[in-house]
Amino acid sequence: MSNTEKTVTYTTENTYLTHNELTPKTKNVWLVFHGIGYLSRYFVKYFNGLDAEKNYIIVPQAPSKYYLKNEYKYVGASWLTKENTATEIKNVLNYIDAVLEAENLPENVNLMLFGFSQGVSVATRWLASKKANCKLVTLYAGGIPNELTTDDFGFLDYDATTIKIIYGDQDQYLTPDRLEGEKIKIDKLFQGNAETVTFKGGHEVKPEIIEGLI
Repeated sequence: MSNTEKTVTYTTENTYLTHNELTPKTKNVWLVFHGIGYLSRYFVKYFNGLDAEKNYIIVPQAPSKYYLKNEYKYVGASWLTKENTATEIKNVLNYIDAVLEAENLPENVNLMLFGFSQGVSVATRWLASKKANCKLVTLYAGGIPNELTTDDFGFLDYDATTIKIIYGDQDQYLTPDRLEGEKIKIDKLFQGNAETVTFKGGHEVKPEIIEGLI
């Protein structure tokens, strides 16, 4: 007897969260990708300190939900795993496109791309795929996927787009070897144009850092 893994295509639904109101006074639209274990409604709190009149926050929701700590009480979510990754990436990118199509953003706003932890891999893959014009790209405490190349980011105009790399000096996931590898990758991908910001702390989001980005 043999097993055959097959594929089907079907329509699915997923939520996403917005914070503040999109009005003619909106200056910045943030597209925010949370880390593993979060739900969008809990991650958005880190952006509460931004001026509500000028900043509109869009927080897509990672599609794969699971119970945290095997307690069957609190729910978290994951964007991707090593299982069937190529298909899952395609699904996630299609979902993000659908979110942005639904939002129908005006052209005169600054697009601010933000990824934390696992969200960095989603943010960078989306940026490479869509060749989006972003005012700010913030990659916070996460790794950039190995399949991305300098050519994927060759469209960036560094006079118009600021790249910021942020991490804590005690982040348990960023070993010295991994940190060195990421630095080499970042310098190559963004041609030396990324600014690195470190803070005292671990694998955590600091709202004051977010507020200092603009």
